Amino acid sequence: ETVTFPTVIKADGLALGKGVIIAENLSEAQAAVNAMMLEGAFGKSGERIVIEQYLTGPEVSVLSFTDGKTIVPMVSSMDHKRALDGDRGLNTGGMGTVAPNPYYTGQIADICMETIFKPTVSAMNAEGRTFKGCLYFGLMLTPEGPRVIEYNCRFGDPETQVVLPLLESDLFTVMRAVTEERLSEVPVTFADKSAACVIMASDGYPAHYEKGFPITIPKDVLPYVYSAGTALKDGQLVTAGGRVLGVVAVADTLPDALKLAYKRVENIRFENAYYRHDIGRRACAHDMPVGEGK
Repeated sequence: ETVTFPTVIKADGLALGKGVIIAENLSEAQAAVNAMMLEGAFGKSGERIVIEQYLTGPEVSVLSFTDGKTIVPMVSSMDHKRALDGDRGLNTGGMGTVAPNPYYTGQIADICMETIFKPTVSAMNAEGRTFKGCLYFGLMLTPEGPRVIEYNCRFGDPETQVVLPLLESDLFTVMRAVTEERLSEVPVTFADKSAACVIMASDGYPAHYEKGFPITIPKDVLPYVYSAGTALKDGQLVTAGGRVLGVVAVADTLPDALKLAYKRVENIRFENAYYRHDIGRRACAHDMPVGEGK
């Protein structure tokens, strides 16, 4: 009752990226608290909640390799968390991604390296919690500068689907260097291209949805599809979750990557399919020369 609005209500446990409610007023905040703590919307994950300040600005996901001494950020990406076009609807585990993120400039990358990435690794070492692997930084570029929204000690989904296709270095070689604490000796390079991923979901996600529908994917599209909420039933691939497939494309420019990804999506069939039609739109508008945006 004392916070300013909008405010952020979060489940304090793991909730598959869905345990966040942005409340525009007191009644919405109270409804979110009741849903989490009294109605068990997120099970045990919602038995405790966190109330956070609402920050504004573009979101950036930066995955990184670290061997506990050296940290090497991967190409940046932009997730689209809301379920509906126009960034409306409930938060989800991610409805699509693009890489690189045009808001994440070289200058901002330098600031993040010195004020966030390196200090994070140093602090973990100081606490005796040295980490080796993939460290995920969920950032928001606020008017006051970059802020950390979340950490994950894993690759992100669906960020990985656009980041790793741009990796030119051999992934096994990099991961072995991480394990052996010699990451500084291994070059990690990314292609100067763009990647896009469109999530095909079950209609109704992240709330109630039906599943068990057969999925048809053309053979020429299959290599570019990541299976998520699916299952095999009598040899037939069927829907078995909210986010069903991630459909990916790589091209020289982001508009071309998006066009190709959506073309592939349109050739995939399953009943109850839903996907956002505006993945990457904001990124493309930001990346346009002055006079070309709308």
